[in-house]
Amino acid sequence: MERTRTRAGAAVFLMLILGHLGNALEVPLDPKVLEELAQPPTITQQSPKDYIIDPRENIVIHCEAKGKPHPSFSWTRNGTHFDIDQDPKVTMRPRSGTLVVDISGEKAETYEGVYQCTARNKHGAAVSNNIVIRQSRSPLWSKERNEPIRVQEGEALVLHCRPPAGLPPPIIFWMDVNFQRLPQSSRVFQALNGDLYFSNVLKEDSRNDYICYACFPHTQTIQQKQPITLLVLNHGSVEERKPTFLIPSGSSSSKMVLRGQVLELECITEGLPTPEVSWSKLSGEFPDKRTSIVTFQKILRIVNVSDADAGEYRCTAHNRLASIHHTIRVTVKAAPYWITTPRNLVLAPREKGQLICRASGTPKPTINWAMNGIPIENSPEDSNRKVEGDTIIFEEVQTGSSAVYQCNASNEYGYLLSNAFVNVLSETPRVLTPANQVYQVIRNNHALLDCSSFGSPIPKITWFKDSQSSTLEGDPYLLHENGTLEIYVAQALNSGKYICVARNTLGIAENHVYLEVKEPTRILKQPKYKVAQRNMNVVFECKVKHDPTLIPIMIWLKDNGELPDDERFLVDSDSLTITDVTENDAGTYTCIMNTTLDHDSASAELTVVEAAPTPAVIYEQPDPPTDLELTDMKPRSVQLTWIPGDEHKSPIHKFVIQYTDSLHDHGHWHNLTHVPGGKTTAHLELSPYVHYSFRVLALNAVGLSDPSNPSHMYKTNPAAPDENPSGVKGFGTEHDNLMILWKPLSVLQANGPGLQYKVMWRQKDLDKNWTSVTVANVSKFMVSGTPTFTPYEVKVQAINNNGIGPDPAVVIGHSGEDLPVQAPDSVQVLVLNSTLAEVHWEPVPLKTVRGHLKGYKVYYWRERSLHKHNPHRVEQQLLSFSGNKSHGMLPGLQPYSLYLFNVRVYNGKGEGPASSNLQFETPEGVPGPPSFLRITNSNLNNLTLEWGPPNDCNGHLTGYILKYQQVNNSNELGPIEELVLPANKTSVTLPNLKYSTRYKFYFNAKTGQGAGPVITEEAVTIMDEAMPSRQADIATQGWFIGLMCAIALLILVLLIICFIKRNKGGKYPVKEKEDAHTDPEFQPMKEDDCTFGEYSDTEDHKPLKGSRTPSNGTVHRDSSDESLVDYGGGDGQFNEDGSFIGQYSGKSSIRETAEAHSPVNTTTMNSFV
Repeated sequence: MERTRTRAGAAVFLMLILGHLGNALEVPLDPKVLEELAQPPTITQQSPKDYIIDPRENIVIHCEAKGKPHPSFSWTRNGTHFDIDQDPKVTMRPRSGTLVVDISGEKAETYEGVYQCTARNKHGAAVSNNIVIRQSRSPLWSKERNEPIRVQEGEALVLHCRPPAGLPPPIIFWMDVNFQRLPQSSRVFQALNGDLYFSNVLKEDSRNDYICYACFPHTQTIQQKQPITLLVLNHGSVEERKPTFLIPSGSSSSKMVLRGQVLELECITEGLPTPEVSWSKLSGEFPDKRTSIVTFQKILRIVNVSDADAGEYRCTAHNRLASIHHTIRVTVKAAPYWITTPRNLVLAPREKGQLICRASGTPKPTINWAMNGIPIENSPEDSNRKVEGDTIIFEEVQTGSSAVYQCNASNEYGYLLSNAFVNVLSETPRVLTPANQVYQVIRNNHALLDCSSFGSPIPKITWFKDSQSSTLEGDPYLLHENGTLEIYVAQALNSGKYICVARNTLGIAENHVYLEVKEPTRILKQPKYKVAQRNMNVVFECKVKHDPTLIPIMIWLKDNGELPDDERFLVDSDSLTITDVTENDAGTYTCIMNTTLDHDSASAELTVVEAAPTPAVIYEQPDPPTDLELTDMKPRSVQLTWIPGDEHKSPIHKFVIQYTDSLHDHGHWHNLTHVPGGKTTAHLELSPYVHYSFRVLALNAVGLSDPSNPSHMYKTNPAAPDENPSGVKGFGTEHDNLMILWKPLSVLQANGPGLQYKVMWRQKDLDKNWTSVTVANVSKFMVSGTPTFTPYEVKVQAINNNGIGPDPAVVIGHSGEDLPVQAPDSVQVLVLNSTLAEVHWEPVPLKTVRGHLKGYKVYYWRERSLHKHNPHRVEQQLLSFSGNKSHGMLPGLQPYSLYLFNVRVYNGKGEGPASSNLQFETPEGVPGPPSFLRITNSNLNNLTLEWGPPNDCNGHLTGYILKYQQVNNSNELGPIEELVLPANKTSVTLPNLKYSTRYKFYFNAKTGQGAGPVITEEAVTIMDEAMPSRQADIATQGWFIGLMCAIALLILVLLIICFIKRNKGGKYPVKEKEDAHTDPEFQPMKEDDCTFGEYSDTEDHKPLKGSRTPSNGTVHRDSSDESLVDYGGGDGQFNEDGSFIGQYSGKSSIRETAEAHSPVNTTTMNSFV
């Protein structure tokens, strides 16, 4: 039986290898191997079969292929050779078959036709689909004159649109002259052909702007029909009418739809009151999730039509007068679709193989074969090749017979074309697993040693250990079909060097790997249950044994979380100490010992109690139970009895029964069950194929006792598995495979030796029989060569040497996803405002998604501003819309800009092809802030402002707005002045401003949409505002303080001299100078313009005969003092050291009256100033 299983497994392995080699991208080889392998061409990218081009853009017809050597390319056009060199407008990209047609100066329609690409190397030729190139067209509406339509109120009416025929057909919608969509309802609605139907007209339907628009999204143009004027007349009472069908007419009709397309059934009625419409299917129910009823119940839509959707559908219309019915008989035809696509074959010389090409459709497709692009009946005969309908059988292929075969499945509704190569290779074996790889496992676990290989013919794998000459076969070794060697229960003696040998008829290769079996990590002394009084210390011990070559890491948890961040918790190498315990410290503490390969853990509980006010009774943990005895022994159960130990004044709460398995996990004890403290027996449910030993621990309020001595060993017999693996699921990792995963059974669940799994799968709703393969104790299996994203039923059943498990449950999975193949159609955009646009698209057929539909992505970027002087700028952005959406919003757009965008569908594999780039323009918006505002010339009563235009004008600038106001010393704001400036101006001078005054300016730009954000600036009308700060800076310098002291001393001397001379009645020289002439330096300042003028009162400067200094020694300041204070500020004065102090705060409002002016003061002060 073992030999049979191995032989069947080898066949499966061969099938898997061939499936992997079917597509070079999926070959599980390193790049160096790939570079050396010959391979016929494979088409990797091509344009769609029906390719509609934009006449304004260059034509790009894609054709990409791979192969070894790299293929060359050629094209046919309308069935004949297309000589690219003869047409200067056509170029082919380097190392590619993609054609680029420069249509500048040419009409795109010149290049319409049917194109086909051929990729060829010395091993064969692959061909593309027939690519039909057609130019998109958006013809103008024929000129017409629409006479006003007059209709009696209550009558039915149809407004015909009759748009021009475009390619692709236009999207129709009705709007008014203001581009607002006309309101629709169950009474007024648009039919599928674009006409606007009225079940009955009302007086308010009268208007002169019923306009039909035809949108041609491919060329981004909209054509407008001449407005239609509707006049609703009222010539008396309106009579009610029974419902009548307008579309379709009569009581029955028929409709044909293709499989996978969208079925739309329309039911348009007229009547008064407005009839209500409902739908039903006479031959069954509507398909869930694929059916929608839209346009106010008038249209029944079923997407992704299947054969089950054929049948009779009934439309019912009724109002309060009558009810009518119409039956539509739907037939479903089908263009060809794949059942089995031909897969690439990699064969060794003299091997056998076959290509299978199966397709279905209605009517049934015809299968035609070709070799290297030539019909197979016209190809050279090959006695080793036989064609039998949809299958080509190869017998004993020969070197040099590699070729690419084409399968064409066609009927009247379409065709499918697939390339599959037969690659005849002679390759010596190669071992792909890295050399000298080291595998580490824990003792008693299973070990897997890889030996991935490649060769043609497929190599046979054998294993050797160390210097032994015998192959590793039988217990404890298991050789998998893929060459992996498994040791089910690894022991220390299994450590060593292993040699993997790959051999075929052409040669031999070997590889060395190493296995290290490590000792398991075990907790020898577990932490014990603790009862501690508050403010006491607690110590949990956790002593561990581990393999000395592994680095252990000890982790402590509290209630399965991290320990509190508290310095009272002290972690040592084998213990946890908690000092000054509180009520919050109560809980379960777990020690975990981790290594890189395994871990072990143990837990104990801490209970915190209040300190006893009086000496308490001393409680201890109980003594271990004794005299364990096994009775009533059965295959799956046993009775265990024991004698309790001393309770030590604390009643036993429960007994914990533990077991160890000497066969699989010797020395490691596991909790099996527990019983109340009043019991001394336990009925234990057991698993097959376990060597049990039991022990019992007693638990009281203090803690667990030490374990009892182990019982006698009890061995249960092996049995068939009682359960199957859990967590079964199926999914694809590549587009042509199905990965089946499951959670393996544990040692206890295995129930016996030789645990294996029977993996079964079949294509849902297609295959009746299950395909199965038996694998060793692993957790996954790969099915290759599956159709892309196809539902499969999978199940996994456990098997051991004693039998099979129960019938497993069926799980639905999907084979791998591939990139979507179709771009969204009918893409259009509606610009809502200057920063927001709404994009609409027609969702792609679900069959073209080839995976789980994740949603749609819109790529958009600002191509340029609509200002001619703005440079080209591309800033691509992306928005994703989850689910089967058909529209989305693009926010945050830049006003007055040209945007480009495209839409792509994406699944779990990635994105599909992009739709054609469409463009739209955003209208004007408000501008951005001016780029700068600065003061360039500040005078006494005027300021000059300069500015730069906004970086983002967002439209045509119509001007600027300048507002300004005064700011006084307390930061209060004055009235606002406003100026409107032209757009071509970049500076302005503001005259007649108040001197020595701060102004605040507010400046922004505007377009036709309004004013943009404001920028501000402040300035003062004179630059001397900085003088006080400079004086304040000088006043703190040492040299200045010394100078002022000298001046103060000089003033004192002069005062004394003046006093003496005045008492003598004489004149002093300073006074004589004043009388002789007027020194301009002594003139007071004018307040209005800060210039010097003449004294207004000359009497103050005449000498006062007989006057003297007041007896109190006070010298009052005269007008010169006052001028200095005015100039420096209202609070200016001299300190005792003669230095000037003060703060600039404007003119003083109060002046002192001079009692006696001192010429000495006047002269001195003015000289100083």
